[in-house]
Amino acid sequence: MNRKESKRKPSVECAGLVSSPGPGRVRQRPCRRRMTCPTPREIHTAVASLALGELGPACSLAQLLDKCLDAFDLDGTLCHNEYLVNMTLTVHDWVVPSADLARCLLAFYRETSGERQEQRRLQICHLLRYWMAQQPEAFCLEPQLEQAVEELRQAAVQEGRRGHAQLLDEAPRPTAGGGRGPGARGSPAPGPKRKVSLLFDHLDAAELAEHLAYLDFRAFARISPRDCRCYVLQGSVRGAPALERAVALCNSVSQWVQVMVLSRPTAPQRARVLAQFIHVAQSLRQLQSFNTLMAVVGGLCHSAIARLKDTHALLPPDGAKALAELTELVSSGCNFGPYRRAYGACHGFRLPIVGILLKDLVALHEALPGRLPDGRLPLAKLHGLYQQALELRALQQAVPPFEANKDLVHLLTLSLDLVYTEDELYELSYVREPRCPKTQPPTPLKLPVVGDWLPDVALKPDPSTITKHVQQMVESVFKHFDPEQHGAIAPLDFERIVGSFPLTPRPHSRHGEGPYSRKEITDFFLRVFAAPAPQHHFHTAAFKKPTLCHCCSGLLWGVSKQGYRCQDCGMSCHKQCKELVDVECKRRPSLGAMAAPLLPLSSGSDEDLSPMARDVATQTEPPHYELWARLQTLEQERDQLLAMVERLQDQVARLEAGVGGAPAPPLAQLLEGVDALHLPPSPDPDP
Repeated sequence: MNRKESKRKPSVECAGLVSSPGPGRVRQRPCRRRMTCPTPREIHTAVASLALGELGPACSLAQLLDKCLDAFDLDGTLCHNEYLVNMTLTVHDWVVPSADLARCLLAFYRETSGERQEQRRLQICHLLRYWMAQQPEAFCLEPQLEQAVEELRQAAVQEGRRGHAQLLDEAPRPTAGGGRGPGARGSPAPGPKRKVSLLFDHLDAAELAEHLAYLDFRAFARISPRDCRCYVLQGSVRGAPALERAVALCNSVSQWVQVMVLSRPTAPQRARVLAQFIHVAQSLRQLQSFNTLMAVVGGLCHSAIARLKDTHALLPPDGAKALAELTELVSSGCNFGPYRRAYGACHGFRLPIVGILLKDLVALHEALPGRLPDGRLPLAKLHGLYQQALELRALQQAVPPFEANKDLVHLLTLSLDLVYTEDELYELSYVREPRCPKTQPPTPLKLPVVGDWLPDVALKPDPSTITKHVQQMVESVFKHFDPEQHGAIAPLDFERIVGSFPLTPRPHSRHGEGPYSRKEITDFFLRVFAAPAPQHHFHTAAFKKPTLCHCCSGLLWGVSKQGYRCQDCGMSCHKQCKELVDVECKRRPSLGAMAAPLLPLSSGSDEDLSPMARDVATQTEPPHYELWARLQTLEQERDQLLAMVERLQDQVARLEAGVGGAPAPPLAQLLEGVDALHLPPSPDPDP
């Protein structure tokens, strides 16, 4: 053993255990901090203790209200504990309903006595007045709050305190519209002076990214803390219309990206559109609009797009690398670790992913209880929720570093109103590149993307909203394509505008080749966007295995003809539930109608057409068109055979039950029924 090894300390001492002077005793070495900077949790605890004062980690509702009342002087000025008062009025409904808080103040007003009776009652009126000024939407949405204020005013009048009643009467009354809080401002207005193109092929990627971020930020600025609380407590966005519109817009952008790629008939054209949207995603990353980035990347990584091998093979290497990096940024691995690190390093304007923002609220709500076992309120939970509300307000008040053109906003708004189903997207994807398992490798496994959050949320605008969006878009079109105000645009310009809407049905043929008037264009888009939803075609059906009703989730009971089934989408339901079905029929769409080329409206040469119209006009029939037509014919024949089988089963069931005395149909009658179908002869196999 050399000198260096002999001077090494024993392993026990290195582990932090030091022998005491007494024999056989070992004491632990005190732990020393190597870093002098406190941890974020310690900073959060210190800030909460300074803001909450003497209340500690928990207190009762009466103690919390006493501290809030002491913060007001006799003139109604908020002297101190402003943070505590605003926190209580903003996030109290997470642990205590607003009506209970108002009743508690009413009880305080009636039961207070002693020397401080006049001062305490005046402070109660000032607190209610401040509450109505800071949270007007709470009094609009909860009539019980307004009723409690009216009861307190009547109690003040009965006791001769007309000054208190006058304070409540002079308070700002909530309107029917309801505000969004003291700091939330209205959605930003687009700028009218910026000149951009209204055609997708001529639109710059940075401009498209700015306008998509503008639409997303406009929807995000309308989300209130009450909407977030409704989602966390109920697990659904149905009770929060602003949040539902924001989520539906995100899903619409994702679907719009997919349809824009799939609307191109050839692989090189789809690769160009795919590369353009990758540049759009990169611009969104520079704008720090992460929620819009999630929507675009979610559309590019959707399985209907990811399976297009021929399209992805034509992407440049830098484009494929950029798409992989952006996918990793918004992936859900390590609790969205890459996104959280990138978001934390951003400053100034930034648009967070709404799904992750709500996910953090759910985690905070589930981690801390609403009430302690002894009935006290956890102030740490209220402090954490109020910090989230302050961050949301600060993000909504930020000024975006870009301006939007209202004409392009109108065009994008109308484009995003189109709603497509997953079946339609997959069907069109297989039309573009049919499945060939022998020559193509399987799709590689990709990390899950947050774009799948609440994918079923899709708001279909009502007819009045559709009409408004169409009229705004038509006004923008005539402003750009009819500067001399002739009241009509050329057929070539109308063709270019229609080409900006993917998978739009072909315009009806008309007499003459003159320009299109404002009314003709408006009627065309109203027919496209305001088309009635497909209706179900129910008929009685016999189910051979246990089947649940799609409307009430109840079991379809009976021996035969237990319920009804839709001939188009296969939905099953009870007889009494048939009229209550509110889900649209997802009938199998016609691929010929979806992938049909947009024929030119004018009879000019190909040189007169736009590049996009020329590409679409030269599109050939979808591959395997004859096979698809044959498949549709066979499906119709199958439905007829199934209907005959059901009739025969009904007759057999009646014979077994002894209800009907009709004899069984003879073999000749069955053969006549089969001959009545006029089935074509099966083709001879190829030699």
